[in-house]
Amino acid sequence: MKKTLIAAAVAAACAAPAFAQEAAPASPHTLTANVGVVSDYLFRGISQTKGAPAIQGGVDYSHASGFYVGTWLSSISWVSDAQGGSYPTEIDVYGGYKNSFAEDFNYDVGVISYNYPGSGRDKTSFVAPDTVEVYGALGWKWFTVKYSHVVSQNFVGWGTAGDSSTYSKNSNYIELNGAYDLGDGWGLSAHVGHQKVKNSNDDNAPSGYNASYTDWNVGVTKDVGFGVVGLKYSDTNANTCGDTTGGAAYCWGPNFDYNAAKGRAVLSFLKTF
Repeated sequence: MKKTLIAAAVAAACAAPAFAQEAAPASPHTLTANVGVVSDYLFRGISQTKGAPAIQGGVDYSHASGFYVGTWLSSISWVSDAQGGSYPTEIDVYGGYKNSFAEDFNYDVGVISYNYPGSGRDKTSFVAPDTVEVYGALGWKWFTVKYSHVVSQNFVGWGTAGDSSTYSKNSNYIELNGAYDLGDGWGLSAHVGHQKVKNSNDDNAPSGYNASYTDWNVGVTKDVGFGVVGLKYSDTNANTCGDTTGGAAYCWGPNFDYNAAKGRAVLSFLKTF
């Protein structure tokens, strides 16, 4: 009897810590943050910093059901280059729903707002660059096709102030992205996309310039433990500066002689918390 009681006591003593350390149910809420730096901030193949580095960062919340919201910001120079003044920041706010289905398939639908604080105040000379898009994406294994559609009055300021016939609502972007994990922290990526800018390639286009174009890039990434280092090469078929059929659309700076759409290599570093 004594031995039985002792054995039971020992068993209870051993069991108590295991019970106390039992894992709590996983939270359905996830909050992450990221910070990074790039040698040149490209948006759909177009430099937003006139070839200069940019610092970037964001915060994301997601729920196990698939809903998510987030915000992301970056230093920029293109709005100041186009309008004068000082507008050094882009702030994006987005939200949506994503999930998977069948085998290896996934989808993502949402809305994103691109905001440039302080810009667009001079509505008599410039169209405000703030833009809102809705998007939908379908993915399979390593590939994702995504479509984005502008629902705001204009797309990143394209159009002539006061002339609604030149406004760029309903501009759109379609893209195909590939990402492949090579193992040991290495990854490969590839992208091709086409930007259609409404009213930029017909008789309503300001100065007759065509802002529609195709962009592509290929890249490699490496997880180095304390962050991810990336290198990619990007290019577009947008007309070059000085080409009277469309170069001025992406030629910025005081003399409009910097070609923001030219091919270039971009080095990046990203840390996620």
